Order: sequence, then C-alpha cells, then structure tokens
Amino acid sequence: MPQPNPAPSPTPPSWPHCGEGAGPANPFGCRGIHVTGHTVCLAHLADGERASYFAGLTPGIDIDHRGTTFTEPLLNNLLDAVIDPTTGHPRLGRAQFDSATFEGHACFEFAAFARRAGFESATFESGAGFSGATFTGDAEFRSATFKTDALFDAAMFAGAAGFEATTVAGDAHFSWATFEKAATVGPLVCAGRIRVSGAAFGGPVTLVVAARWLECRRTRWSATAEIRLRYATVDFAHVVFEYPLTISAEPDPFVFTRGEQVAETALTAAPDPTVRLASLRGVDAAHVVLSDVDLSGCLLAGTVHLDQLRLEGACTFDTAPSTTQWRRWPPLRFTERRVLAEEHHWRASQPGAIPGWNPAVLGAGRAGPLQLAPVYRALRKGFEDGKHERGAADFYYGEMEMRRHASDIPRSERSLLTAYWALSGYGLRASRALAWLGAAMLLTILLLMAVCLPGYAPKQTATGTVPAGGGKVTFEIGKVDPRDPTGQRLTGERFDKALNVTLNSVVFRSGDQELTTAGTYIEMASRVTEPVLLGFALLAVRNRVKR
Repeated sequence: MPQPNPAPSPTPPSWPHCGEGAGPANPFGCRGIHVTGHTVCLAHLADGERASYFAGLTPGIDIDHRGTTFTEPLLNNLLDAVIDPTTGHPRLGRAQFDSATFEGHACFEFAAFARRAGFESATFESGAGFSGATFTGDAEFRSATFKTDALFDAAMFAGAAGFEATTVAGDAHFSWATFEKAATVGPLVCAGRIRVSGAAFGGPVTLVVAARWLECRRTRWSATAEIRLRYATVDFAHVVFEYPLTISAEPDPFVFTRGEQVAETALTAAPDPTVRLASLRGVDAAHVVLSDVDLSGCLLAGTVHLDQLRLEGACTFDTAPSTTQWRRWPPLRFTERRVLAEEHHWRASQPGAIPGWNPAVLGAGRAGPLQLAPVYRALRKGFEDGKHERGAADFYYGEMEMRRHASDIPRSERSLLTAYWALSGYGLRASRALAWLGAAMLLTILLLMAVCLPGYAPKQTATGTVPAGGGKVTFEIGKVDPRDPTGQRLTGERFDKALNVTLNSVVFRSGDQELTTAGTYIEMASRVTEPVLLGFALLAVRNRVKR
C-alpha cells in the first residue's frame, strides 16, 4: 500500500545542507549534504562537476550523501564508480545514506560495505534490493521507510542489523541471509510477508516483528532466540535450533529505545494483532516455548518431542463443531473439545462429513488417524506433565478417536473402542454414561415389574412326624419356588420393589427380594452393567475437575 510523502521536517539537518528549492512550504530546501569542496549536494551538482566527483571515487572509499535525493540513474552512476574489478560488484567503506531518498529502484545487490552502512530515516520510494550484499560493519536501517518491497535475500550481516522502527509497505525478504552477531532485529513493521526461510542466526537474538506473515522455514538458530510478534501468522516448519526458543505474542504496540511506540499504520487493515502459528512440522519442540499464540491452524504432525513443548499464557487450539445433526441416523453430536487442525481437515474430507469441520487447512496433506494418534498422545502427555488435566482429557479423547478410526487396528479392538466411546465418551462424558445408566435402570425396573417379581410372596412350610409315645420330632422346612406373576403387574407396590432391587444392583448389593428365575438372571446382569456405568460417570467427572 503506497504511503504518502512525509511533510518537510520543521528543523534543519545537523550537517551542512544544500538548501536548493527553499521556500515557504519547505523553509530549509534540499537537505542533501554538501559534496566535499562544493556547496550543493550530489543531486544538484553540475554535470561536469558530478562527473569529476565520480571519476575520483575508488572501490572501498568512504562516502557521505546524507539527506540526498537519488534518482535511479544517479545511484547507478555512483555505484558504478566504486565497482571492485575483482568481484564486479560495488565495494564501499563507510557509507552514509541517512535521511536519503531513493526515487527509483535502489539496487545495492551484492554490494560490499566494509564499515558502517547508514540508511537511518532513509526513504525508498520504489523497490530496494540488497540481495547478496555484505555488511561487514553495522547495518543501520532504523526508521527507514520502504514503500514497496525490501530485498535482503542472501545478505550477510556481520555486525548489528538495525531495523528498529523500520516500515515496509510490501514484503521483506531475508531468505538465506546470515546474521552473525545481531542481538536485536526490529521492531520491524511490514504490511505484507517477512521471509526469513533458510536464514542463519549465529548468536543470541531477539526478533521483533509486526507483519501479516512470518515465514521461517528451515531457518537455523545457533543460540537462544526470542521472537516477539504482532499480527503475524508464523510458518515455523523444519526450523533447526539447539537452544531455547520463545515465540510470544505482544498485546500492545512495540516501543523502541526512545520510549516511543512504533507506528503500525501499515497494518491498519489487519483484523487483529493475534499471533497464529501455521506449522511446527519437522521441528524438535523440546526447547520451544509458545506464549499467547493461536494454534487453531497449526500443523503438528511430524513434530518431534511434542510432549516437551511448553505452552504459556493463552495458547488456544481449534475446537470441534458443537452442532447436532438430526437428519442422519443415528443423530450425531460432537462435544466441544480441543482439536488439531489436521483432524479438521481429515473429517471434512470424509464422505458424509457434517458441517462445521474446516477443510481449508493449508498444507495438511494426507494426515489421517494413523498419523494423528501419536500427536494427540504426545500433547496429552505434555498437558498431564503440566498438571493441566482438562486439556489432557481433550487430547486423550482425540487420541482415542484417532485410534478408533485408524485403519491398522483389529476389528475386535475397534469394537471395544466403539463401545467405550458410545457408553461414556472414553470415560470423559459423564452425561453420556449417566444417560445409559438411567436407561439401564429404567429397563431393569420394567423387566422386574413385568416378569421378575413373583405374583405372591412364597411361604415356608414345615412337615414332620411325631413318633408314637413321644420322643424327638424332626421337621423339614420347605419353600415354594416363586412363580411368574399373573394379573396386574404395573402397580405401585411392584414398582417400589423393583426400584429397591435396581438401586441395590447399582451399588453392587444384593437385596432380600424374592425373584423368579428370570429375575435372578436379570438382577445378575444389572449388578454387572450398572455399577460399570456409574463408574464411567464418576471417572468422567473426576477427569474434568481434577487439577
């Protein structure tokens, strides 16, 4: 997005300046520094004098053109005058372009800066190319404005890389760049993408970025690193590092050394400053710390040591759609839980998928239950180690779902998992287990009332023979077997008896109620199934509330 030209500064520059074109609207005129031996800047130097100046330049010379306005031909002529014949590329000593304006494409590609390269407060009206450039000294781009793209691909920063309060209206490219000693890069504000893929950081570094997208694929970090972000979606696939690395979202605009907030006008069209992680595939997560990062679209299949990933603050995952589908049989409802982006993609791609699953997961590929089960298992272990039982329960549910749908398990195991899921949601859905328990108890009561309670209470009888002339009497006490009921069966009295038997069965107790033969077997079955369902419900409650 093109940015308007800034208003002339109300204060004069600190160097002797040209002053050409001074007037009411611009009281100090051209701010370009005097060319040595002249009273005007390089842009306003006469043609002959400018040619003499270029002729006196040699490779590796120090130049000072602060505040000067460069057209594309003028810059090209300057750089042609300092080309090193051994390399065929410009070579400069100390280069001072602070507050300069580059009206055309600024082509510094493969240029070598032997000492400080100063571009503080410079403005690049068109593209700026520093690809392949070598900055042996400090590279200072503080408060520089790039109105289109900024290209630093394969550049080498041996000293500091100063991009504090730098604004890029297009994309910023640092792919395959090398930062040997840069301690801090940024705060850098970019309206488009920042590409750092393949770049190498040789020392401890803090990368501070506000951008729409940060691409760090195959970036190498050789020391501790902290990445502080706003607005960005981060692709961190196949990154290599050996020391702790932190990715954190900043809630407020960045503040640079002078205590002022970094302007984020280039990102005014961005929806919110939320930081989203797009991928951690191929990363060893043992040393990764994520803070306040949105993981709803993050690809995690293929991440190593995922159980050691540290999540701090409000790190969020995607959730399952919570709508109920009544137009299918049986009706299907997904309880809200943490869900991986790959599961969203997989379920959305299945025949008859219900609405709500997100098919637009970029890069999800063919990851299915077989690949996602170990991912859920690792996350579950990590949350358990962190005493986050609610999150661990969600990932356990996901792990069991992926095992149930995996193609490599025996049919018997799939049947067991399906029954475990249907009865209690893998021991995590108390309402489901209680519903089944209630249904089982109701069925038991109905059966007891219908066929299990005898029609009358069996009476004991005693029989015996009294010996002639007296003596010992022996009696045999017998009991009539309970008989099936006849007549009215659904009565209040029979309901009370059936309820008493059923409640005793739930707590695995045997009552003293006489039952028919069928009732005995039904009670035995009830004493097995109903306590199990009650146990599932209690287990689910425990898994949800313990910490």
